[in-house]
Amino acid sequence: MKIIDMHCDTISRIYHDNQQQEANLRQNPYQVDLTKMKTASYLLQNFALYIDLSETAAPYETFLGQLAVFRKEISQNTDLIAPAASYSDILANERQGKMSALLTLEEGEVCGGSLKRLQEIYGLGIRMMTFTWNYPNSLGYPAEPAPFTNLVKPFSTHKGSANSRPLIDIYHSAYSRPEKGLTRLGIEFLAEMERLGIIPDVSHLSDEGIRDVCRFATKPFCASHSNARALCPRKRNLPNDLIRAISEKGGVIGINYYGPFLTDSPNKQEIFFSQITDIVQHICHISNIGGIYCIGLGSDFDGIDDNLELENCSQMELLDHELRKCGFHTSEIAQIFHKNVLNFYQELL
Repeated sequence: MKIIDMHCDTISRIYHDNQQQEANLRQNPYQVDLTKMKTASYLLQNFALYIDLSETAAPYETFLGQLAVFRKEISQNTDLIAPAASYSDILANERQGKMSALLTLEEGEVCGGSLKRLQEIYGLGIRMMTFTWNYPNSLGYPAEPAPFTNLVKPFSTHKGSANSRPLIDIYHSAYSRPEKGLTRLGIEFLAEMERLGIIPDVSHLSDEGIRDVCRFATKPFCASHSNARALCPRKRNLPNDLIRAISEKGGVIGINYYGPFLTDSPNKQEIFFSQITDIVQHICHISNIGGIYCIGLGSDFDGIDDNLELENCSQMELLDHELRKCGFHTSEIAQIFHKNVLNFYQELL
């Protein structure tokens, strides 16, 4: 069974771990590497460049550092994988017997509120972007905001700018709408992302922000790694009305494997353990609300802990087996594992 995963943080993990030890993409002890992907018959992996604004005073420079890691790792493993910036690239890579790597950005504030910089990151290969991570920024408000006090480091939209300001000041100056959704600038970014061909990703965005995207988007969009709030009442998960709205827009929702987004019941050790049965329950629920064609996979591998029954990306046959036990047919599992996202990319990339 072919697999497309809409979100992992492996490149960012390699970038950070290389400060202390040598890490690589081909084979590592993480949840994702090329050897494990090949074992599981991956067709494509979205590799997110994840930027934590509380850890860097220069988000764009950190983004460039992670981009350099991505390019190095792909260039050193051309026998197994190749970059994909379009649907035709995905098909061409598959014909050559290679997996595809699609580059995404997790934190829209890397652009520093600049549409020109958004155009630059498109030119650098970014094909999907979240508006936020867990901090409010110039584009919008997150689902589960971290404390403002974490954002103490100033940054500038351009290196060496004399106008460096703390992020919270920039956020308040840009935010002029009473709802905690997209800012006026965020709405402008949405339109430019659609024009360029950067897929808007509403994972991490607040409910009001997602409603804004539904209101203003003219093309389908995704929630690359989000689950169902009806089964686990985290604000990072999607309520039924937004599952339905994303589906009606032609979008896809990638199921997240993180325990605290799957269940609100910890085990005896007070651990929110990620059970495959819970992953399947979220798939069933989203299928019932939005239909089978809006579901994909968005593991969040290497951005989550190791409290996982599905330990790494090589073990996808376990999820396949559980879906069959619950009555899903082979054709439906193929839709979930790769066809829905591939059709989505055919329309947008």
